Amino acid sequence: MNDVARLAGVSLGTVSHVLNKPEIVSAKTIARVTAAIDELGFVRNDAARSLAAGRSNTIGLILTDVGNSLFVDIARGAEDAASSAGRSLLLANSDVTFTKQESYLDIFNEARVAGIILAPLDAGLDGVDRVRRHGRNIVLVNYAGDRTDCCSVVVDEEHGGYLAASHLMDIGRTRLLFAGGPRDLHAVNARRFGAQRAVQERGGSVSLDVVHSRNLKSLSGRSIAQDLITSGALPDGILAPADQLAAGLIHELTDAGISVPADIAVIGYDNNQFASEAAIPMSTVSQPGHDMGREALRLLVDEIDNPRTHEHQRVTLQPTLIVRRSTTAPNPSST
Repeated sequence: MNDVARLAGVSLGTVSHVLNKPEIVSAKTIARVTAAIDELGFVRNDAARSLAAGRSNTIGLILTDVGNSLFVDIARGAEDAASSAGRSLLLANSDVTFTKQESYLDIFNEARVAGIILAPLDAGLDGVDRVRRHGRNIVLVNYAGDRTDCCSVVVDEEHGGYLAASHLMDIGRTRLLFAGGPRDLHAVNARRFGAQRAVQERGGSVSLDVVHSRNLKSLSGRSIAQDLITSGALPDGILAPADQLAAGLIHELTDAGISVPADIAVIGYDNNQFASEAAIPMSTVSQPGHDMGREALRLLVDEIDNPRTHEHQRVTLQPTLIVRRSTTAPNPSST
């Protein structure tokens, strides 16, 4: 800044005003300082400014998997809200890797961001305690465990599973399968509980079997479908706790000559972007990702700006059912 001031022929305070309060500086002075900045290639040090001011306008956002459009929607919601609040957003992708999640928490902590929005893995929330001890505000999104010492934004996952199973039963499917997902993922378990509750409430001759998989990827869906075809014990309705799983199932079933949805109706979860664009557009349960990101940013800014009056809260949003061709054809056995 001293170099800029000397080249522009103004005081250091004038350079500071141009950068931070341009409304109180004449247009002619702004032009001179801006020209000096351009000539020198000056880039101001926001980290130093944050230290001097005692606060930062930057918020860190750590997402689980940017390959899943749910997390892209969360990022967009947070970005929109950050822009409205005059904050900057830094995005990190943990890539479903616990060590990366912990590393990014430390990186944002060391950068002294004003706060962090974290979409955590189920593996543990020790890093949350670590950064909070260092004075970082943090909001959890999409999963919060039993934490009550920080704000969180979650979706009613159990209701989402309930919606999916109810839809399959409403179109006449009675031999249901909850297909795939690791046993230790909170979201998968909650969706399965919701599906089981829907079947129990319906009663009658409806059944629900469960198979697990190592992950939520398409290859796991294809593997499950191969096992079903080999066994010959085919359901007439499949609930997959992720759209990628559902896509793999549909691919393998149709390759084997099994009609989706006439023989087997398949519904996914998350409403990823490809779900509506596949050869057989996929029914799914949609999560309000944009609203999740926006709410998380709102809660975080309130905690940053109002530390004395802020009260931690958990905001629970509702998923919605989206019906497409993968479940809409009637089941021949029910007509």
